[in-house]
Amino acid sequence: MLYLILFLALLLIGMPLAFSLLAVGLSYFALAEHIPVVVAVQRMVASSQSFPLLAVPFFILAGHIMNISGITHRLIQFANLLVAWIAGGLAHVTIVLSALMGGVSGSAIADAAMQARILGKPMEESGLPKGFSAAAICVSALITACIPPSIGLILYGYVGNVSIGKLFLAGIVPGVLLMFTLMLVAYLTAKFKFKQSQQSLAKLPKLAEVFSSAKDCIWALLFPVILIVTIRFGIFTPSEAGAFAVVYACVIGRFVYKELSFKSLMTSVYESVDDIGMVMLIILSSGVIGYLIAYEQLPVSMAQGIQDISQNPAIVLLICLVFLLFVGMLMEGTVTVLLLTPILVPVIQSVGIDPVHFGVLMMIVVTFGGTTPPVGVAMYTVCNIMKCPLETFLKDAAPFYLAVIVLVVLLAMFPSLVMFLPDTLF
Repeated sequence: MLYLILFLALLLIGMPLAFSLLAVGLSYFALAEHIPVVVAVQRMVASSQSFPLLAVPFFILAGHIMNISGITHRLIQFANLLVAWIAGGLAHVTIVLSALMGGVSGSAIADAAMQARILGKPMEESGLPKGFSAAAICVSALITACIPPSIGLILYGYVGNVSIGKLFLAGIVPGVLLMFTLMLVAYLTAKFKFKQSQQSLAKLPKLAEVFSSAKDCIWALLFPVILIVTIRFGIFTPSEAGAFAVVYACVIGRFVYKELSFKSLMTSVYESVDDIGMVMLIILSSGVIGYLIAYEQLPVSMAQGIQDISQNPAIVLLICLVFLLFVGMLMEGTVTVLLLTPILVPVIQSVGIDPVHFGVLMMIVVTFGGTTPPVGVAMYTVCNIMKCPLETFLKDAAPFYLAVIVLVVLLAMFPSLVMFLPDTLF
């Protein structure tokens, strides 16, 4: 508890997340009598020595290249043509785009920031209130946590020793359900609360226009399919799939769309280095904390404590999800996954819950925490970009929040919704 208080105190005074984790970990080693401080350095190095972990920087780089090579732009045009004619207009575009972008960015925060910059002002100009626009962009970024190649799912599979291929397949149905659920909320809100006029919406597209737009971005749409197929049939490991994604983005951007130049490629590399450095420093720092968690036998203690309350899988799952929701409100999703996966996976396995099912729910819940106060990174990012007051955002985000919670409960109650694809194809 003392170290948790220290960690939260360091965050509150503005210390970067990775250094807060490292400070807490090193303070434990400095005060411990039986563990030399050099072990902390060894654990940091050991945390980086992982072949599956290579998937993270590869997919981050691939996402940046796709954003700069015309792939993302074409996905936006396709999403706009598909759904901009429905009541809610561009709110549906941002929701569908999040589903399409799941195979491109792999990061909810990156997805939310990109869409806030590109779609934020057009959404307001179309007649949608600023708070509603910001809420639609922010909460729809949750879909990116499910649709492969979610970086969170990769990290969960790596830390929890769970099949990343199964996790990718398991995330597809929840991601699609989340997309339709948020679209329903956006439609009802725009139709009955804001009474958006049909004149402000795009016209219903013709079938030929849809096929033409789909043809234009077919290579972007095929990317998640190729990813799933190659991993499922053992052609690529997740890390090799990440390397393939980089080559794929370069080839499509340079030779198909002809928008990727050497200069823009270098720009995307420089931007990726910043993101990769931040993520890797968090991973290295959390490696120290992870060692302490195992050393103190916290997973065993927590599993025993929960089992003392109940051994009913449904109740244990509910306790874990509520716990993750509160932690997700306070901590960034990547850190939550790295720190809590080694604690919670043994707990849920001890009562017979499938770790693949739990992993998808965990990613939705901890990413959902990033859209809520008090420390929601995605929420603050979108509100700052769109200059939206927090109270306005929260008022219009409430229906989206409620819809996500209801869907998570349904996914928890009916595991087959999550496990259908991995059970069928594996």
